[in-house]
This record gives sequence, C-alpha cells and structure tokens, in this order.
Amino acid sequence: MSRLDMKKTFLPVRIAVLTVSDTRTPETDRSGDILAARITTAGHVVAARAIVPDDVDRLATTLSGWVADPQVDVVISTGGTGVTGRDVTPEAFDKVIEKRIEGFGELFRMLSYQKIGTSTIQSRALAGVANGTYLFALPGSSGAVKDGWDDILVWQLDSRHVPCNFVELMPRLREHLSPDDHHD
Repeated sequence: MSRLDMKKTFLPVRIAVLTVSDTRTPETDRSGDILAARITTAGHVVAARAIVPDDVDRLATTLSGWVADPQVDVVISTGGTGVTGRDVTPEAFDKVIEKRIEGFGELFRMLSYQKIGTSTIQSRALAGVANGTYLFALPGSSGAVKDGWDDILVWQLDSRHVPCNFVELMPRLREHLSPDDHHD
C-alpha cells in the first residue's frame, strides 16, 4: 500500500533517538543502533541520541528538551512501553504530548499481531505531537524497532509518500501556538 511519488522532493528530517533502559549502554544498545542505522540509510539525520533509565521525570525532561530544540523534528524512543512496573515511557510521553496520534499505536499493534500474535497486546506503543515535534514510542526489542521503522515510520517520514505523510504536515503543526511560542 505504501508508495512514493518520485517526482516529489525528499526532505530529510532531524530525528533524536531515545533508548529507555536501566541496563543498556552505548556498547549494548542494539535497538538504538538498528534505529539510528535505518534513519541514516533512509536519508535522515540522527540529531541526538541518549540512553535514559526507566524514570518518568528523567524521560519527560529529555523529551521536553528535544521538543524545545529547533534542531529536532522527530523523537523516536525504544523501550519502556510494556506493562511491568519499570515500563514508564507512555507515562513520560503523556507529560509532554499535546496531541496524540492514536492511529500509530493501533497500526503498530495490528502489524505486530501478524508477526507475534496476541503477545502484541502487551505493547503500549504510542505517538503524539508536542510544540511541532513528532514523538514516537516503540517497544525495546530489535524486532519491534525494525517493524515500527520499516512498516510505518520510514514511509510516514518520507516527504514523497502518497497520498499523505507526516513531513508535509510539519509546517502546520504549530499553528495553535502564538508567534512568541515558536522556536524557529
């Protein structure tokens, strides 16, 4: 179903990669590495990268910093979207997001169901917008990162994708803010 109109111009976006984990390090962050590699292969820019423990306030602070940074268009996190006590990524996103993109989590789980069956019900993958910045939360497994990027985000973050894509909406994401609120 996804297709590109090659007559349109590709517009690279600046993407921050956030790994949510108490145990991963830059040397062991396989999911973050996979995501960063796919971002650059697609022609986008990895604008920032961080590993933050499963702590709501620290995650919200990192997200808020990137949302306020004019050099970040999109944030994609990996990890912390399950249902255990330490899984707090959705709660941190809720502190930052102004508008949810409900279809992202729904589509992610639909696609995931085709690969892992009913286990996908444990995922709280979600997306939203804050201050004109897209935020996407993916599960921490390398398979989930590949599925989220390859099946959804690579298409929606490509300005050539038709009939519509997230990139073409970027200039209008902050229409509700006063001119003084814009961070351009």
